[in-house]
Amino acid sequence: MTLQQIFYALTVARTGSMNKAAGELFISQPTLTSAIKELERDAGIEIFSRSKRGVVPTRDGEEFLLYARQLYQQYELLKEKYGESGSIKRKFGVSTQHYSFAVKAFVETVKKFDMLKYDFAIREVKTHEVIQDVANMRSEVGILYLSDLNRRVIEKMLMDNELEYEKLIKCSAYVYLWKGHPLARESSINLAQLQNYPCLSFEQGEQSSFFFAEEILSDKEYPRTIHACDRATMLNLMVGLNGYTLCSGIICDELNGSDYTVVPFLPDEKNENAVMEIVYIKKKYTALGEIGQVYINEVKKYLESA
Repeated sequence: MTLQQIFYALTVARTGSMNKAAGELFISQPTLTSAIKELERDAGIEIFSRSKRGVVPTRDGEEFLLYARQLYQQYELLKEKYGESGSIKRKFGVSTQHYSFAVKAFVETVKKFDMLKYDFAIREVKTHEVIQDVANMRSEVGILYLSDLNRRVIEKMLMDNELEYEKLIKCSAYVYLWKGHPLARESSINLAQLQNYPCLSFEQGEQSSFFFAEEILSDKEYPRTIHACDRATMLNLMVGLNGYTLCSGIICDELNGSDYTVVPFLPDEKNENAVMEIVYIKKKYTALGEIGQVYINEVKKYLESA
C-alpha cells in the first residue's frame, strides 16, 4: 500500500471513471486498474465496484477512502512545509570550543548560501556540550581538540555517542596574551615566566575535569587561575589583568581584533610541549551535507593560511 496507490484511488473516486482518472493521472487505464487491484489486495477489501453509473465505492470502500483522504491531506501538508518549495527553512548548526577560526569559517560559509532558505546557528559551548550537540543532531558539525592527555577520554565519549572525528591540523602550544603584556615581546615563554600572571581558562561547568579543558597543558599546576565563559570576557581579562591562556596559536585578528598576539611556549624538563590535534566530529556512518562540507572546507582553508 503506497501513497501513489492511495492518490490513484482518490482520483478514481472523485472522477467516478477509470478512463477519466487515467487521463488526469497521465497513465494508461490498464496501469491504473492494476494499481487499484493491488491496493485492494493489500487492504483486504473491494474498494470499487462497476455499475451503470461508472465506478463507485463499495461500502467498505467508502470507509477506506475516508481514512485515505485524511492520510493524503496530512501528506500534502508535510510536502507543503518540507518539500522543495516548502516554507520550512533547512537548518545547519556548528558547535565548537571557543575558536575564532571556527567562527570565521562559519561567516564565510553563510555568505555562500541564501539566508532566506536556511536557518544557521553557531554555538561556542563547553567541551561535553560540543559532543552532546552533535550526538543529538542539534549541530551537524563539532570542533574540538585532542591531545595525549584527553584523547582516550574524548574518544570513548565519541564512540559511546556513535560519533567519529577527522583531523584538521596539529599544532604546538602557544601563549596567547595582549600586545601590552610585559612578556608580549619575548621570542618564547615558559611557565616560570608566567607564574605571576593569571592563567585564563574556559569554564566547563560540572565537567570541570582537565580532560575537558579547552586549553593545552591543562594538567599543570597554575598558581593563579581565572575561569571565563566566553571569548569576549577572556580578551578583557587579558587586557585588564595581564592574563594569558595556552592555545593553538591560531587566532583571527578580523574577529578578535589586532590587540592580541601569540608567543611560542618554551618547554622545560618538567613541562614538555604538548601537541594539539584539532578535529571535527560528526555522526558516524553519515556523510556531511552540502553546507557541512562547505564549512569544513572553509575551516581547512583558514587553517592552511594561518
